[in-house]
Amino acid sequence: MVAVDGPSAAGKSTYAARLAVALDAPLLGTDEFPVPWDGPVLAWWPRVRPLLESLRRGEPAVYRPYDWRAGTYGPPRVLRPSPLLVLEGVGAAWRGGPADLRIWVDAPYEVRRRRAAGRDGAEGTAAWEEWSLREAAHFTLDGTRDRADLIVDSADPAGVSADPARDLVQRGGQDLDGLGS
Repeated sequence: MVAVDGPSAAGKSTYAARLAVALDAPLLGTDEFPVPWDGPVLAWWPRVRPLLESLRRGEPAVYRPYDWRAGTYGPPRVLRPSPLLVLEGVGAAWRGGPADLRIWVDAPYEVRRRRAAGRDGAEGTAAWEEWSLREAAHFTLDGTRDRADLIVDSADPAGVSADPARDLVQRGGQDLDGLGS
């Protein structure tokens, strides 16, 4: 499992979507599960763990993604077992998670704040700011960024790789555990 983690509005979803396509791997986003703005960062974990266990046993995993805008669950989605899975979202690479490879995607606070306001609207800004404090505390306590195998700076969208699979093969010009060609 490849975990794509980092603070809210850092560009994780965009990067993870590109990565999943490049690796021909299913993508599971933690945003597909309800996590209240004032809730714990890992509130999604109890719903994701059984899905990951099903996939590990070689069984399909079925869940209903949550629609944040509508406030309801959508139709069932099936994840088929695959050699790779990309798990994306705040907390995806936490210390207690089963990630084999951890990717940290980040951008400066002001860039993320601007992106969040564009995504969530002005009414969501105060909640986002409180959330960003909670996620920062989680990341500090967990040491998530320090344990990342790859760090991606998404401050400039042009700087985010259009070929994230290449990023996995090379990190600082070094082959990662024989994944390189």
